[in-house]
Amino acid sequence: MSVFNPDSIRSDFPVLAQTMNGKPLVYLDTASSAQKPQCVMDAMNGILQTGYANIHRGLYDFSQNTTAAFEKSRQTIADFIGANDRDIVFTKGSTEAINLVAASWGRTNITSGDEILITEMEHHANIVPWQLLAQEKGATLKVCPITDKGEIDLEAFETLVTPKVKLVAFTHMSNALGTINPVKDMVRLAKKYDAVVLVDGAQAAIHIPIDVKALECDFYVFSGHKLYGPTGIGVLYGRYCLLNAMPPYQSGGDMISTVSFDKGTTFKEAPARFEAGTPPITQAIGLAAAIDYLNRQGLANIARYEEELYNTAIAALKNIDGITLYNTAMRKASILSFTAKWGHHADIATLLDKQGIAVRAGHHCTMPLMGRLGVTGTVRASLGLYNTGGDIERFTEALNKAKTMLG
Repeated sequence: MSVFNPDSIRSDFPVLAQTMNGKPLVYLDTASSAQKPQCVMDAMNGILQTGYANIHRGLYDFSQNTTAAFEKSRQTIADFIGANDRDIVFTKGSTEAINLVAASWGRTNITSGDEILITEMEHHANIVPWQLLAQEKGATLKVCPITDKGEIDLEAFETLVTPKVKLVAFTHMSNALGTINPVKDMVRLAKKYDAVVLVDGAQAAIHIPIDVKALECDFYVFSGHKLYGPTGIGVLYGRYCLLNAMPPYQSGGDMISTVSFDKGTTFKEAPARFEAGTPPITQAIGLAAAIDYLNRQGLANIARYEEELYNTAIAALKNIDGITLYNTAMRKASILSFTAKWGHHADIATLLDKQGIAVRAGHHCTMPLMGRLGVTGTVRASLGLYNTGGDIERFTEALNKAKTMLG
């Protein structure tokens, strides 16, 4: 494991040497999509340049080698979250992983009169699939409120978990607030009545060491592109006994065992039955390279550094008049979501862009949460392992300039 060095880290990300609108780039939108280290690009280019082939069925050397690299990537990803390789299904992203569970496990197990429990802070991707499933099956979708601090109301959560609740789905870390939820406590409460639990780890996986067996959840999802890896790949962890009892989500090549016009079709065991067609081969290899990179830096080292930087950023924002920060939760990380009385969130983000500062503005795919906060949207600055104290200084200076221009 290397010693964590922020300056050295930055040199691993070629894009950070670029300018934006003629200014040195300060990238504060990692919660949306992280930048990629050179080693990820090298791993993907390497397989394409030196022996790419489709996988699993080819008997020639290139195909065998690519198959081995692909399945090694599955093991790397499984190790990263404390799972077994047979528990790992490759998807297009967190959104498809949630939809897979809703369509396969949900349609098989949710019936009229059942209840599905989610929370007020969910991303739309962890709301809409359950809305559609509830409508289709005649089930009830229940929503756990949050407190004014931006935390899950655990007392309300415990009250809402009843014998009718068959599925509980919630985020590990809010993409709009940065709140880190007490997953183990929530799982424990859900399991009082044997509810199945899905955890959306799209934000958490980049900042928090994950051990799905310790969390005792049934499903866990995350995306490659937020984890310093490529787009077009996500991960669904599922307890193997659940996955193997679920019907296919899509059908096609490589997920079948036999096909017959007379006897119908039989399917492979999980995870293969959920990976119809040509899978994201180079993307899986790129994601494994990103995880290897994070492991070399040391996840504990990254977490400590990001926490220090985050506290610096919070202190800097509190010194700017008219800023309202939306999160006073005890456990939070990485994400600063705020409004300013002197400017609309979109105007602020536009002015920051002119100064080379990349942030996100809007509802962040959490419209119900924005309604709870009483706003239409916020400015969101989100940190990654490549950000520095200098980035925070530039960000603060740019905000003060925006305040002068808008105020």
